[in-house]
Amino acid sequence: MGWATLANVTTVNLDSASDDPSLARAELYNALIELQAVISGRATASGVAPLNGSSKIDAVYLPNTITSDGGLDLTIAPATLRTVFQNIIALTPRTVNQLSALAANAGDIAYCSNGATGQPCIAVCNGTTDSNGTEWFRITLGAQISAT
Repeated sequence: MGWATLANVTTVNLDSASDDPSLARAELYNALIELQAVISGRATASGVAPLNGSSKIDAVYLPNTITSDGGLDLTIAPATLRTVFQNIIALTPRTVNQLSALAANAGDIAYCSNGATGQPCIAVCNGTTDSNGTEWFRITLGAQISAT
């Protein structure tokens, strides 16, 4: 069953004490039919993906390929462990102190605005935590990309 349609829910005969209950009955009935469509739309095409016990969407409800509305493909391929973005990824700049305070996981990637030498860098979390917080490996950004 598909998703509910807002146009099928009207309140013309439900919003005043002087409204005729016999006319309101049809509106209430239509609203309940639409509510049933919402309930029945769980875990169905054109419906909504349910959350599991951990408040996450199970993999069975996720598509293998997502195509952006801009016509650029965003491919997530778990079988090959590859994620392909055909666009620029904008990372929010973080300081070394902010990165160390994050509850990050091994393999997380961040843009660091003040790396080891005070220069911007790309940082990769190694998944361990020491007395200073989460450990990140920083790669200082040096040479610019040239158009030539």
